[in-house]
Amino acid sequence: MFHQLEALVIDEDTNLGHLKWVVEQFCSAFFEVPKIELRARPSFFPFTEPSVEWDMRCDRSGGQIKFGTGNDWLELGGSGMVHPRVLDMCGIDSERYQGFAFGFGLDRMAMLKYGAPDLRPFFESDIRLLRHFGFAALDLPTLDGGLSR
Repeated sequence: MFHQLEALVIDEDTNLGHLKWVVEQFCSAFFEVPKIELRARPSFFPFTEPSVEWDMRCDRSGGQIKFGTGNDWLELGGSGMVHPRVLDMCGIDSERYQGFAFGFGLDRMAMLKYGAPDLRPFFESDIRLLRHFGFAALDLPTLDGGLSR
């Protein structure tokens, strides 16, 4: 199974700086850390140019991962500026508009946020997993608070 959170922004003035800011803000909110530090590595994805993969600064000491501090880096996912050919094929004038996109694996993001050591329990339909991480089976996120306790 493949689950991915994706974002796509198309505008007249969008640039790589906007992409970085959106990824920083998303990660800061998702991991509930006031300051996130990212680094970009060149990559290749067929629908973006340039393409980058994001790493987030973290500390892996003490048997847990802390984000926004430390001397380690953890890969988050891929992104880039939407390739002009993609826009043209969608009937969007690539001379006037540009955009960015990113995609992060939801399973990996959940593992990182809740410190789960293994991905497989997410797919075993065992309600004890939800209870272990402090959720009820029918919890619903709110716009301002998510599922955090």
